[in-house]
Amino acid sequence: MSNISAVIFDMDGVIVHSNPVHKVILQKFCHQKGQELTEQDLLEKVYGRTNQDWIPNVFGDDISQETIEAYADEKEEMFRNVFNPSEHVVPGFIEFLDLLDEAGIKKVVATSAPAENANYILAELGITDHFEAVLNSSHVTKSKPDPEPYLKAAKAVGVDPEKCIVFEDSISGVRSGQDAGATVVGVATTHTHEEMNTCALVIDDFEGLSVKKLEELLTVAEN
Repeated sequence: MSNISAVIFDMDGVIVHSNPVHKVILQKFCHQKGQELTEQDLLEKVYGRTNQDWIPNVFGDDISQETIEAYADEKEEMFRNVFNPSEHVVPGFIEFLDLLDEAGIKKVVATSAPAENANYILAELGITDHFEAVLNSSHVTKSKPDPEPYLKAAKAVGVDPEKCIVFEDSISGVRSGQDAGATVVGVATTHTHEEMNTCALVIDDFEGLSVKKLEELLTVAEN
């Protein structure tokens, strides 16, 4: 029996390499609204955060809740209109899900994306039924880097966060997983290996990754 109780995945940048498309849409959307997003803005104010958090970060804290919701809906619809999940799945991910299924390990998605995006991407890839729980931005009051997303993800399937492996691509997400007590594997789709050097392991994609390797990481973390 595996020593891993659950594996928890972020979605954007982990399941699908969507951040390049998100980046284009974010910059286009913000330009239309009179704001220019730099690379630094994206890293510090946007990536890994919910729409509820990043929109005030960019447009100011005095923005109304009604406007936040309208901006979020508009931006995410722009994204879904151009993003084809099957063309951007991270290499080896589907095969890795099969390995976890065979090992009887619970699987959870904990994304900062809205429900519409999570439902769309998982359904288009045909993998919704692989997960015991899918948490989106509506399930949390504090987004990454707060540990709440991963604490709630572990709780959703009744396991101890310290017995979980988290896969993350953003610095804020890495911190969220670590502060929740999980062992974090970085996926270098958004940041470099060096930038994610606090992770237990950094991978480029899921090709060749084994359950045994993850079990070894958790054993090291426990000792």
